[in-house]
Amino acid sequence: MKITYLGHAALSIEVQGSHLIVDPFISPNELAKDIDINSLKADYILLTHAHQDHIVDVEAIAANTGAKIISNFEIVNHYGAQGIEGHPMNHGGSWKFDFGRVTYTNAIHTSSFPDGSYGGQPGGFLLETEEGNIYIAGDTALTMDMKLIPMQCQIDLAILPIGDNFTMGMDSAVIAADFVECNKVLGYHYDTFGYIMIDHEKAKNTFTKAGKELVLLPIGDSLTL
Repeated sequence: MKITYLGHAALSIEVQGSHLIVDPFISPNELAKDIDINSLKADYILLTHAHQDHIVDVEAIAANTGAKIISNFEIVNHYGAQGIEGHPMNHGGSWKFDFGRVTYTNAIHTSSFPDGSYGGQPGGFLLETEEGNIYIAGDTALTMDMKLIPMQCQIDLAILPIGDNFTMGMDSAVIAADFVECNKVLGYHYDTFGYIMIDHEKAKNTFTKAGKELVLLPIGDSLTL
């Protein structure tokens, strides 16, 4: 499994011959100016919630690739009305796709489309594949529901927001890593704008002191499980 950081909370995941894009907010992000959305491969687009900084490039990527959306019922219906195919899910539900099993997990946040319309309840994704298991938390506060993750499967990587203010920050993310019983964390949802700027060295040291590894990928760089 190859995971590429596309900036903010956007990811590209190559697994089992499939290409997944998560929460594409790329073209308006000055930090991701070197990422060409027209060159991205996508069979599926996974959306954690409907906020603009997670969906802005959905239509363009779907038009270029024919990708299917995986998200909550309301988001899939929203894009279905635009002719974009999707697979609707809701909290606690799982489905076996060609690349692996996906469970839509709980998240504590808000969710509305840029026009203010209802975007369903926010969530995250647990991906169980033959190439490894990962937990993508989405935008969320620290929640006790994270303790349910290792009861379902052992994960190899936790992808957690660390920017604070709109989501949990680095200290809560350390606790979240304990809850999901995973010592390797890929941080995301940080640095894009003023409210979520972080001290990278402090963040890494916070995890190291807790016996964990925090990976902060430069935009466009990848890690492999």
